[in-house]
Amino acid sequence: MDELLEILEEINPDVDYETEDNLIDGKVYDSFSIITLIGEICERFDIEISPKWMRNENFNSAEAMWTMIQSIMEEDE
Repeated sequence: MDELLEILEEINPDVDYETEDNLIDGKVYDSFSIITLIGEICERFDIEISPKWMRNENFNSAEAMWTMIQSIMEEDE
């Protein structure tokens, strides 16, 4: 989770990722930030985020992203 928080803080250091749960729906992240985020997650965790994971609820909070990352990694095993 610490690696994910590092990525998120690089993209937008002004957000409290411990409590924010509306990153996408609340328009905290714009489309460029989302593309950057997905690229960084894929690179850092050596995963591919397929279209089935591209849902707002998977990116609205750090916790949701972490759950998604773990699920993708489990699928890849």
